[in-house]
Amino acid sequence: MNYRIVENAENMKLEDIVRLLRMTYWADKRPEETIEKSIRESDCFGIYTDTTDQLIGFARVISDHATAYYLCDVIIDPEYRGNGLGKALVSHIVSRPEYAGLHGFLFTRDAHGLYEQYGFQLAVGRSMERR
Repeated sequence: MNYRIVENAENMKLEDIVRLLRMTYWADKRPEETIEKSIRESDCFGIYTDTTDQLIGFARVISDHATAYYLCDVIIDPEYRGNGLGKALVSHIVSRPEYAGLHGFLFTRDAHGLYEQYGFQLAVGRSMERR
């Protein structure tokens, strides 16, 4: 599958981000206005297919760019899961120089194995961290 990762919410359509987040258990009822504000205040990353130019993956990072970052809203469209796109997206994000040396955090109910591949370790409950 050919895909490309884009950075910056300005390079994505809000309605596409909302569509993906509606597929999640954590943001399915999040108001569109809240989604819009959250992406304005975050570093955003998306995955597009080259063939359809459709947003099929999304993630955002909240950071002070000095001590820590919080990886959140990681979603791959269920139709495209199993193709390594979640791995590609997380790998792209954690390899960004602006996050090097920062303490990374995330919360997940069921994707611990994915994030462990990138140095995150289970901390307490659903929280994971990467030092």
